[in-house]
Amino acid sequence: MPISLSKPKMSFWQLWNMSFGFFGIQFGFTLQNANVSRIFSTLGAEMGDLSVLWLAAPLTGMLVQPVIGFLSDNTWHPKWGRRRPFFFLGAILASISMFLMPNSSVLWMAVAVLWMMDTAINISMEPFRAFVGDKLDTTQHTAGFAMQTFLIGCGGVIAGLLPTVLTDYLGVSNIPVNGAIPDTVRYAFYIGGAVFAASVMWTVFTTQEIPPVDLEKFRAERKRNRGLVKAVVEILGGFARMPKTMVQLAVVQFFTWVAFFAMWVYTTPSVAALVFGTSDAQSAGYQDGANWVGIMFAVYGGVSALAAFLLPVLARVSSRKFVHMLCLVIGGASLVSMLFISSKQMMLLPMVGVGIAWASVLTMPYAILAGALPANKMGYYMGLFNFFVVIPQIIAGAVLGPVIKHFFNNQSVNALVIGGICMIIGGVVTLFVRDDAATVAGNKPVSVEATTASFTV
Repeated sequence: MPISLSKPKMSFWQLWNMSFGFFGIQFGFTLQNANVSRIFSTLGAEMGDLSVLWLAAPLTGMLVQPVIGFLSDNTWHPKWGRRRPFFFLGAILASISMFLMPNSSVLWMAVAVLWMMDTAINISMEPFRAFVGDKLDTTQHTAGFAMQTFLIGCGGVIAGLLPTVLTDYLGVSNIPVNGAIPDTVRYAFYIGGAVFAASVMWTVFTTQEIPPVDLEKFRAERKRNRGLVKAVVEILGGFARMPKTMVQLAVVQFFTWVAFFAMWVYTTPSVAALVFGTSDAQSAGYQDGANWVGIMFAVYGGVSALAAFLLPVLARVSSRKFVHMLCLVIGGASLVSMLFISSKQMMLLPMVGVGIAWASVLTMPYAILAGALPANKMGYYMGLFNFFVVIPQIIAGAVLGPVIKHFFNNQSVNALVIGGICMIIGGVVTLFVRDDAATVAGNKPVSVEATTASFTV
């Protein structure tokens, strides 16, 4: 596939500014992923219901991201650009949701706010993926996604540590009183809402967008694409027109995201049972275990931030496919190993492997995909690609609860083992993905050469 040289090379700080919103987005996601099972359990949810209650998150992503991608592809404002209006709107709504979530007084309210929060986060997040394709030359795609992954990792570290910092260093209560959500969780979400808004606004006000090459043609196409029926037809019709690379990556994504869904839903009850010896969500031990899960998630976020800059180097001496395969196998084996661990310190070790996998999941599939997509439909296809992130989570949400209840006597750690096996399978399947944009004459990896060149001030 020919490489476009029309877009100027971005410096390190330009990549930083255009990606910084992801710091806040991941801050919100980490607080959600590390604490939603804790919130649901504190409000009375049973173990077998957790995965079903979590379905709000992937369902909103499946519905929202393709629509936002389609809308942003067909948006242009001389001041706000194409993607930034959606960054702005999503940030405002997400911040409001993060203030509401820890004040949920009953289970149904927490589930409803999860729908709202995940919808808002997806409105901000989806255009960030297309942002890389919009602004960067093909040779800098891996650099752009690696910068996003680094900032995602940094946001995850701080958000994961926040409840423990509030408890151990600021004396905030970590005990639920009268069945209410602990103060540590409430204050962490308040801080998260502020960080989310500030980070996304940084990108909105420091980064300009590139206008369509032919503005009149763009406006004519936008008029043709107006209307709800037209939008639905275009969105659903995209499945039949997906590039071969996207179809192959969809299989990889399926196994990958079953694993991450299992980890987000079941790590808290697993650690509470294996390490802290309790399944009672109202107990101090369970809440201490939930804080420790935040630390574990901070570890995998920190590892992913560091690995983001190493992965392109490894891809230079091998290939993006091989690197992704290796990372997923390491991550899957790490999840399986949690079955054999009963020490809280040792529970940090598998998170190193998960962090390596997470870095690759946030970088390699999108770098491979971006080179196979038409520029004028980048946001749309990136949104459509999210179907293959959320569909496996929906299936896992519907299946894992009954499986754990009926076959494993509510021993939630077995969900992590199932997830680990799925991740390993996803790694093996990666070897069959077609990566046309990875090589040029002489089979030299394009993405890595550009990555090392682009991280200069």
